Amino acid sequence: MTMMLTSPSAFTMLETTPEALAPRAQALARQPGWRYGHLTARALDTQHVAVDMLLLDTRQGGGTILSAPLPKGVCEYPALTPYLPAAHWAERAVGDFFGLHAAGHPRWKSLLLHDPMWPADLFPLAGAEQATCRREPYRFLEVQGEGIHEIPVGPIHAGIIEPGHFRFSCVGEIVTNLEIRLGYQHRGIEKRLTEVPWQQARFVAESASSDTAAGNALAHAVAVEQLLGITVPERAAALRTIALEIERLGNHLGDLGALSGDIGYSAGAALFPPLRGATLALAQLLTGNRRQRWFIRPGGVARDLDATRLRALRQGVIELARRAEEHTPLVLENPGVIERMDGTGRLTPALARDFGIVGPAGRASGSGYDARLHFTHGLFPALAPPPAHRETGDVLARAQIKADEIAASLAIITQLLEMLPETPVCAPLPPSLPASAIGIGIVEAWRGELLHWLITDEAGNIARYAIKDPSFNNWTGLAIAVRGNLVTDFPLCNKSFNLSYSGNDL
Repeated sequence: MTMMLTSPSAFTMLETTPEALAPRAQALARQPGWRYGHLTARALDTQHVAVDMLLLDTRQGGGTILSAPLPKGVCEYPALTPYLPAAHWAERAVGDFFGLHAAGHPRWKSLLLHDPMWPADLFPLAGAEQATCRREPYRFLEVQGEGIHEIPVGPIHAGIIEPGHFRFSCVGEIVTNLEIRLGYQHRGIEKRLTEVPWQQARFVAESASSDTAAGNALAHAVAVEQLLGITVPERAAALRTIALEIERLGNHLGDLGALSGDIGYSAGAALFPPLRGATLALAQLLTGNRRQRWFIRPGGVARDLDATRLRALRQGVIELARRAEEHTPLVLENPGVIERMDGTGRLTPALARDFGIVGPAGRASGSGYDARLHFTHGLFPALAPPPAHRETGDVLARAQIKADEIAASLAIITQLLEMLPETPVCAPLPPSLPASAIGIGIVEAWRGELLHWLITDEAGNIARYAIKDPSFNNWTGLAIAVRGNLVTDFPLCNKSFNLSYSGNDL
């Protein structure tokens, strides 16, 4: 029933029972340097399924997978959410896709597969003959009390943003609860990644979220390279790092402009979009694509950087750094901006820790976690900057974190453009993947920790591919942060997190 899995990396798999999974995971997560990574499931054969919990060891740059096979005919296991609240959405996703029920989950219901759009007996990733539990229909939380009223927003919005439904429960203009309903962008990405030839899987993987193409491509490449035991040439690692930091730079610059627009600060709204445009031009120079698609691949990168484009990149980064240094104080040192952002949308460090909030949102709420310090991707951890840090957890803190990371990204890119190694840009790949093996790529994307986790079967084919976008952690943080704020503050809170719909829905 079980498959013996190996990993050439620092990740190990330990088998346990469904009853012991939650307490073992909690005990491990409480050890210094350990943190919750992800929870998913996988079909072992047509009739059997296992629940897999990944816990990350930030000291060693690896981790442990606790795998709990369920007996034949069983589709229920004790919920982990009461022990590790950060797993609450992952368990609901497992319910949708595998037909498993996390008994004792405090808010059990469907997550991404909307009824009646999806048949109630459809579980896309379950084994053909596997026992499944009925999917629980989605029910919005009803807030009770005198004067409570609801404001439904979306899923179709003004402008060109992605679809998502936000249901506000309010007293007057004060938000008492926000429930976020996503899933409208579900495309079956994880299933498709087990169907395409592994040599072409990178094109699907980097499409998980288009504004994080470099991050997704890099996480995919790292996972595949772990499986193959490949060392990437130094020049390729440097070019990957530049691409990742350009992606961080462009999105953070865009966010400072969008935050300015949300509070009606026209100077910031006018100055920062051109800086984002200049960053996309740098991406075009480096990769041939403004979104940096088709550049990072297993083994290295798809094209080298010639002398002409290198000179143009260096000059462009110098000019961008000058303009960013000049414009940033006009926003973050403006008294009106500070007054509008200070104290708005606060997420306390305790709640951020409990729900596993990652990236700038986590670091704005007291977290010191940055995957660049702990997990190999590009030239990290060697070139990892000190994590930006704030404690207040409000919109201002999240904006300040982004500003700090803009400066750090510019410094990293500048350094690398002056010291590119003279090596090839891609290592040769073998014709097949190893059998019964695990590969896990962890990247500090611009929103935070991004994870690609793949497992091969006895024939060397990808049997399970799981992606955890940082937004999957952080949507809960937004729902918490908006409580107690004015309804009109929601756009500002939302933009300060700037989460992905498609990356979450997969």
